[in-house]
Amino acid sequence: MRKLRAFTAAGAAALLATAGTVAAAPSPPPAPTAQLTDAQVDTAVRRLDRTVAEMMRRTGVPGVSVAVVHDDKVVYLKGFGLRRVGDAAAVGPDTVFQIASLSKPVSSTVVAGVLKEPADWDRHVQLPGFALGDPWVTSHVTTADLFSHRSGLPDHAGDLLEDLGYDQAYILDHLRLAPLTPFRASYAYTNYGLTAAAEAIARSQGTTWQKLSADTLFKPAGMTRTSTEFQAFVDAPDHAATHVKNPDGTWSPRFVREPDAQAPAGGVSSSARDMSRWLRLQLSGGTLDGKRIVPADTLARTHVPEIVSQPPASPTARTGFYGLGWNVGYDDAGRLRLSHSGAFDLGANTSVTMLPLEKLGIVVLTNGAPIGLPDAVAADFFDTAEHGKPSTDWLALTGSLYAQLNAQGRSPTDYARPPTDGKPAREDSAYTGTYANPYYGKATVASTTEGGLTLSLGPGPMVFPLTHYDADTFSYETAGESSVGRTGVFFSPADRTVRVEYLDADHLGTFTGG
Repeated sequence: MRKLRAFTAAGAAALLATAGTVAAAPSPPPAPTAQLTDAQVDTAVRRLDRTVAEMMRRTGVPGVSVAVVHDDKVVYLKGFGLRRVGDAAAVGPDTVFQIASLSKPVSSTVVAGVLKEPADWDRHVQLPGFALGDPWVTSHVTTADLFSHRSGLPDHAGDLLEDLGYDQAYILDHLRLAPLTPFRASYAYTNYGLTAAAEAIARSQGTTWQKLSADTLFKPAGMTRTSTEFQAFVDAPDHAATHVKNPDGTWSPRFVREPDAQAPAGGVSSSARDMSRWLRLQLSGGTLDGKRIVPADTLARTHVPEIVSQPPASPTARTGFYGLGWNVGYDDAGRLRLSHSGAFDLGANTSVTMLPLEKLGIVVLTNGAPIGLPDAVAADFFDTAEHGKPSTDWLALTGSLYAQLNAQGRSPTDYARPPTDGKPAREDSAYTGTYANPYYGKATVASTTEGGLTLSLGPGPMVFPLTHYDADTFSYETAGESSVGRTGVFFSPADRTVRVEYLDADHLGTFTGG
């Protein structure tokens, strides 16, 4: 056994080092090659009209815009449906949509355009007012760490602060209170970690993120309808309103999503035509119309896996990775597949998918809350290109996945149904008062003139009527992008604390009275 270990440790290395002098070393396996013909892509393109129309019919999503790029040409560019339910204005290729988290690969393109070499992604760039819970991590976290969600911040850290109305400066400052998981060894999708990295890069260039994006990418690439500012989206004459689904299955433009606080992670608005130009740039290694826009090597780094984002569920399952603003995967033929989805629960859903080896990409923009339509259109398109027809009902599959995601975070307790043997609440005075929390700020519980209690949260503040459930437990209906229906509010009058279930996923949701 000792000899075997010695050979394993040293002998194999020696043999490999001298292999060239003894015999020719075997060649590595061949790299994946392009497999799709123009005819196969044409077949998939011809199916798109029918695919989109049918999926809109099944879901009721009001408006869709699609662009397909192949071999540096825009081979499909079309809008469907309405910009706003109740108005006659139709969606076209130039209609501007909020693209939500599709902003992340757009933003990593901006950063790639600023950096001098790929190793610059691995440098720490300080942002005043931003810190993490561990001083060592704060001083070592890099742009790549934050763009690949491996900083240790918890999932969607800071999003609930945004929902309560806090601005970017407050949110980035208070991320230092969020608990950390192992640095560079754990993945958790975090809008405000990526936002901090992008803002740090802009600050290092002596400018704002909005101006850096425009000067580095949007203007040079001719993306004339693309912006990172919500006001620019609102001011665009041809823009798509956001819609949510009503209980009766219809869609209404009931909410407005203003994402400026997390602009690099979710604040971009764009059109299918502009996104087709960005797709061409991506698939051409940073050039567009013969002009170098982004360095090839810093852009290529964004397409490389940085961390495992989806561990395989079985030995034969495929592993999912996250790069720099991109979901990174490999198909059965070993080809790189890059993708990203965007979703605002308040009314937008988008997706992009690329096979760089095939120089083929598709972007799908919609003005409806996430139910899987953009992902299904993209999956149907690539499936048809590969096999001549779709191999499954992609809308049913993606719709079920989104339904599972939408159910996450909801309370296991049905607060709309108080227990029949529940205990009554105490006098209002047992609960009223001001409570403090270092992360979420002040919470105020007050009596109303009509009877009952309200809970006020955030800088506004936002005021939520409380409904009694049982004894010292109340509930309220959450609101905003991350809302999850009714959530519990648990009072402990003896020690003057109140815990809000919705805010407590990372054990930060307890407020203490004076």
